[in-house]
Amino acid sequence: MIIEPLIKNLSLSGMKKTFSFILLISTLVSFSQEFSDDKIKDMISSYRDLDRGPYKSINWFCPDGSIRDAKDPCPKEIGEGIQHASYRPEVKKLAQQRHIYLSEILASNDIWDFWDGNNNHSRVKQYQLQKFLEASNNGWVQERSKFYRGAVQREDEEEWGRKFYYTVLGDNDLIERDFFLLRESLRDLPHDGDTNLAQEIRSDSKILAEKYPKFMDLRIKIHGNPQAQDIKATQDWLNENRDKLKSEDIGTFEKLIANMQEFFEPVSVSNLKDMVQDWPAESYIRTQTEYFSSRYDQDTEPRILVPAAANLMCDIRENIKQDRRGTRRTSALELSLRLEELIFQQSSNWQPQDIRGYLDKIFALSQALASAGYTERWEWEQVQPQIFYTEGKQAAASELLRIVNLGRSQVEWGTGMVYAIYGDVVEEYSRFEPLAYGFYDDRIRSSLLLPLGDTVGQVGALINRQIDMVSDVQGVENISTVRGLNAGYVKGVLQVVSGNAEDMEVDPNKIYIFDRPPSDLKPVAGIATVSEGNLVSHVQLLARNLGIPNAAITIDNLNDLKAYDGKEVFYAVSPKGTVVLKSASKMTDDEKELFAVSKKEKKTIRIPEDKLKLDGKQPIDMSIVDSGDSGILCGPKAANLGQLKKLFPEHVVNGIVIPFGVFKDHMDQNMPGASGSYWDFLVSAFAKAEQMRASSTPEDEVIAYQLGELEKLRNAIAKMPLKNSLISSLEADFKRNLGGSMGQVPVFLRSDTNMEDLEEFTGAGLNLTVFNAVDRDKILKGIRDVWASPYTERSFKWRQAYLENPENVYPSILIIPTVDVDYSGVLITKDFINNNNKSITVAMSRGAGGAVDGQSAETYIIDESGNSRLISPARENKMRKLPSTGGSVMEHVDFDQRVVSSENLEKIHDFAKEVHKIMPGSKDGSYKGAWDIELGFKDDKLYLFQIRPFVENSQAANSEYLNSIDAQAKLDTQLLLNKNIYE
Repeated sequence: MIIEPLIKNLSLSGMKKTFSFILLISTLVSFSQEFSDDKIKDMISSYRDLDRGPYKSINWFCPDGSIRDAKDPCPKEIGEGIQHASYRPEVKKLAQQRHIYLSEILASNDIWDFWDGNNNHSRVKQYQLQKFLEASNNGWVQERSKFYRGAVQREDEEEWGRKFYYTVLGDNDLIERDFFLLRESLRDLPHDGDTNLAQEIRSDSKILAEKYPKFMDLRIKIHGNPQAQDIKATQDWLNENRDKLKSEDIGTFEKLIANMQEFFEPVSVSNLKDMVQDWPAESYIRTQTEYFSSRYDQDTEPRILVPAAANLMCDIRENIKQDRRGTRRTSALELSLRLEELIFQQSSNWQPQDIRGYLDKIFALSQALASAGYTERWEWEQVQPQIFYTEGKQAAASELLRIVNLGRSQVEWGTGMVYAIYGDVVEEYSRFEPLAYGFYDDRIRSSLLLPLGDTVGQVGALINRQIDMVSDVQGVENISTVRGLNAGYVKGVLQVVSGNAEDMEVDPNKIYIFDRPPSDLKPVAGIATVSEGNLVSHVQLLARNLGIPNAAITIDNLNDLKAYDGKEVFYAVSPKGTVVLKSASKMTDDEKELFAVSKKEKKTIRIPEDKLKLDGKQPIDMSIVDSGDSGILCGPKAANLGQLKKLFPEHVVNGIVIPFGVFKDHMDQNMPGASGSYWDFLVSAFAKAEQMRASSTPEDEVIAYQLGELEKLRNAIAKMPLKNSLISSLEADFKRNLGGSMGQVPVFLRSDTNMEDLEEFTGAGLNLTVFNAVDRDKILKGIRDVWASPYTERSFKWRQAYLENPENVYPSILIIPTVDVDYSGVLITKDFINNNNKSITVAMSRGAGGAVDGQSAETYIIDESGNSRLISPARENKMRKLPSTGGSVMEHVDFDQRVVSSENLEKIHDFAKEVHKIMPGSKDGSYKGAWDIELGFKDDKLYLFQIRPFVENSQAANSEYLNSIDAQAKLDTQLLLNKNIYE
């Protein structure tokens, strides 16, 4: 082999390059195979050590599509070509197989291919992400190839970038639908000679701090709260430590200082008008910009400049479609970015002297964020009247905190936009490059989300101090950005989880701080999340039901709490939303008393078994059952939907119920490989577990035994023979009730157990729903799968945490025809956020399964008069569609249009009033509380899929300790808006 003698003759200094060459040879040999994440990781590692990196050679690219050698230019008769690097074969193959484009050279790309509309604009976002990785990780895949002369021609890249924006921005639909992405991409795609200075500053300061730990404090300041005075602080640090630094690092420090000087160089207000001189003289954008430049040229007061600049940004977004030319729209967006830079510079200098000044600053920064696309136009129209406050000289603390919460919501919505737009690409790259996840933080910190978050925290803390309502979260700098969701208290080890927690194993005794919680979260002691999803998801309702403390935090709060990762803490959330989180060693005597033996008793629920009717061994028509059959003949889904069918026949589909008795009849069959029936095996497993506990076997061993036995049972049920009598009855019922033969009608099979929706326990989302099954065999398999689902680890652990007899679970099955809804979600017939029984809460997402699975849902509070208030917009960029052929497909969605129309919100409000009037309540008719309703809309028609009591944890709400946390809070206190807070 040629490689061996080559190695023998190499000097030691050449070994590293040769090793990379060998790795590359290995990659070339196998690149035709599927590109795994590990293989991509190896490719990236090898390219970093190669002079040409991912590139093969320099070539001429001719207008006719031909590629010629570097010394063989395109012939004159073909036309002038462009010269740049060509990709290695495996890099091209990676793009074909995984749609991953490494180190893209723009100049030879087709504009619409790069826009990549069919793949949610993946290539644009990959380009942006890779620019971040290159800046933050020493060139990343181009660590050495960035010096490969001629590989990328800057002039050609900028010329292509201009053509790209002039073309794409000329499309009205795109500039409306993809405004945020288009505007953000202007920071990264070459088109006018600019660079992303903010990104370079953060990257260089990070690299230097890693080399010189003494610089870390200043780096944290630059990263978290950049200000012009950081320039002098960095220069002073360099002067003091210059003799200890390597020469190349001195150069990096000097570059950092130069970039900060350029970044913080005051924006020339008088020159801004020149940026839109290509617009017609009478156009609104040009006239307003000229007015701004002349009116505020000499004004240096931030409280004047920031609102004015935010207004001009708003004018640009509202009026950019006045002219169809992409050239003019490009200049308008460049002006918008320049104004954002002006606001970023000036916001740190705006130090309000009174509460009104803070309210003005919150409004101005929120308006600027909306104008930059962090919220959609329709979202801002909903929130603008609520967040703009001009009335009177004083206001109640409760009213001021409402505005502060609205400001906080703008931070959350904007952060959610960053995650939603870039999430698909970041998650893909994180599988082979963990540093990709830092892109979110980089994007957020370079935006006005940073000063708005700081402002909200400052005024929130100011108001809370005046009314004695202050959270106590140890180690968190901006406490006012912490917001309680579910009341409860717990003591346990804290675990802080950055990034995607999907498929993560959790410990039921730990407290978790999640960036984003897993969708199938198993029981935990307490949670706090950056991305709360929505308040009516199954996970959130379970947490609320079980009294698990839950709070919403910011990414900065999460990073602050990393210092307490792995330490025992006390965590509590009051019913009013005040949060306490501190080291367990700092607990008060009252807090320690909460965990004394006598106080440890937790209220548990026993599944009622004495009323079960197990003699029904055939499917029944859903219209026959009603709410009185819940927990007796079938679960509450079928019973209550049958009730709804009687009360609201036009809104409820027909259905078939497989009652408890059919399940028990099948479980009484002999179980293969066991000494008795399936039911005997189940009873024996739980009896053995009790014996183990009685003999002092550690609880984790008992649980491990039970889970092992339940897995055996699940596997056996999955193969259980279905009786001919059941199958023949189902076939007849399909024709009679669903209008077609089994195998022709797409249906949902919903688990419906006797443990769901008890007086103080909801089993929401714990068991299986089979989506949109058509094939006959899939329907029959779905029946077995649903019967087996109560014995999964997640379902068992949630039941085990709260039920006295979790083994006595009987699943029935509700079979209903598929409705391919436009959007779906949850209605709670009370405002449980503010504990107002006269209002309702609505959360909806596009497609099927909306809101309940934890999607970031569009949420409203509707008062008793029918007035709706947007609580949060949807930030889920995919929806589940249900084709008539069965199964489900995920389709991309945008955010520029609201999910629920105002007309359909009125329908929901009217329906909620009807429910309270005529829904009978619980089995004995005594239930007077709120209802939890799953519903959807198809072609503006309302469909009802489920109704059950809305269950909350009474212990948490009535806890003397939790109510004492903010008992002194005086929310009706009148505060002076114009009083100097420093006097």
